[in-house]
Amino acid sequence: MATEDVIDEEEPIFAIAVAAELAGMHPQTLRQYDRLGLVTPGRTQGGSRRYSLRHVKQLREVAALSAEGMNLPAISRLIELENTVRGLRGQVSELEGRLQREADRRSRVFAAGTTGSVVTLRRGTRVRRAMDVVLWRPGSGTAEVG
Repeated sequence: MATEDVIDEEEPIFAIAVAAELAGMHPQTLRQYDRLGLVTPGRTQGGSRRYSLRHVKQLREVAALSAEGMNLPAISRLIELENTVRGLRGQVSELEGRLQREADRRSRVFAAGTTGSVVTLRRGTRVRRAMDVVLWRPGSGTAEVG
């Protein structure tokens, strides 16, 4: 089975003409949306606009919302909030990963060694049970094995 390349939705790869065609809009509309801050594409070193798949989806969403009667400032605010949510979800995902790695690193199993000391065991390690009885007398600081 051949492996398929995964397309990054955030990668700005489409020139304005291609993005406009994919979104079903005129390139001038995309320029206007960029000026208004509705959909802000990436830029090449030469200053040309480059749109990602996410930008194309946003353009389609803007067109649909506009067709339903929503004004452009409201659409702009909606997109801003969606971008904020996307960023926060990314942060939450990263923090969950860090928390899980820390929990995995810290979750250890302890047992009493033959001398009474505490030893760390690897997860899944079984300990042979000893039949010794350990007595401790308060104040003496020593233990007797009997």
